[in-house]
Amino acid sequence: MSAGLAKQRAGEGGFTLIETLVAMALMGLVLSALASLTAQWLPNWNRGLERIQRGELLGIALQRIGADLAAAEYVSANRDAGHPLFDGSELSVTFVRTALGPNAGPGLDVVRVGETTDRQGLATVRSRASFRPLPLASSLSEQIHFGEPVLLLRAPFRLSFAYAGEDRVWKSGWHDSDKLPAVIKLTVRDAASERILSISTVAPVHVQSSAQSDCAQPGGGCDGKSVAPNNSPQGNLQGNRQGNSQAGTAATGQGGSQ
Repeated sequence: MSAGLAKQRAGEGGFTLIETLVAMALMGLVLSALASLTAQWLPNWNRGLERIQRGELLGIALQRIGADLAAAEYVSANRDAGHPLFDGSELSVTFVRTALGPNAGPGLDVVRVGETTDRQGLATVRSRASFRPLPLASSLSEQIHFGEPVLLLRAPFRLSFAYAGEDRVWKSGWHDSDKLPAVIKLTVRDAASERILSISTVAPVHVQSSAQSDCAQPGGGCDGKSVAPNNSPQGNLQGNRQGNSQAGTAATGQGGSQ
């Protein structure tokens, strides 16, 4: 009985202790190699993912700023002011636009987009205040108290503005002008490397001058139709047509009376 069991066990296959130790050693080498590869690959993956997310956030911020600037209105600070309420510098811009927001009613907002400093450093913030006519000889900083800040950009990224009129000449500031700028350039740069990002863009402004300015132009009508001067060929032609029509009407009346 014992001899048969011994023969049966002798025919069975298995691993020896040395083979098991060698297999465990090989498994340890493979796992260590995979761990080193993962440790080198995972940070690059995280940096790439952060770069993509940062680019998306920058794109959303620039779209928001561009939409605000495109909706700028030609609104004076008060009745006696001869220019729109618009103040643009290299690092900030203040303008008037229609109220925007989930709880905003009909009306206008004074919007400021510019840099500010908080506990984490420099940041570009959008803030707003309800528009009210300003007293004479008063500055924007004294009369307008902005609130509801919305974070758009944070260091190391910085946003700068440049302004151009219809002549397309870029200026670093736009103050006390009779018209709004035609286009505003938004430049985003990395403050650490001073590199300008390709996401920088140009925002057109839909309104540049007051709607009443067309009425004061020679040959311009308030209804948007041009009026030809009397001494122009078109004016003479219109006058001749009116004279002929009046003469024809008078002749018809005389013939009927006879």
